[in-house]
Amino acid sequence: MSTTISVTDTALILAGFRALSDPIRFQVVELLKSGEMCVCDLCEEIGVSQSKLSFHLKTLKEASLVRPRQEGRWIYYSLNLPQFVALEQFLAEYRRTVVMLPAKYCPG
Repeated sequence: MSTTISVTDTALILAGFRALSDPIRFQVVELLKSGEMCVCDLCEEIGVSQSKLSFHLKTLKEASLVRPRQEGRWIYYSLNLPQFVALEQFLAEYRRTVVMLPAKYCPG
C-alpha cells in the first residue's frame, strides 16, 4: 500500500537530499552526530571560513536537518533527528513496495 506525500513534505524531502549531496554539508552532519557543536568548532574541524560555513549551515537549516541555538554571541548547531527520520521513512517506502530483481550483467 503506497502513501501519498504532501507538497510540503515533498519539498522538505527534496531539500534534505539536496543538502546532504554536498561534501561540506555532509561533513557537518557527520560531525554533529556526536552532539551539538559551536560554529567556531565546526569551522576548525572542517577547515573552512565562517562565511563559507554559514552558507552551508543555512542550507541545512532550510532543509530542517539542523537546529540552531544561540548562546551569547555564539550559535550552536545540533541535528534535527525528526527530519532524518522523515528521510529514512521516505526511503523505506521503496524497500517495502519495490520488487528487487537480481542485477543483470550487461557487457559493455
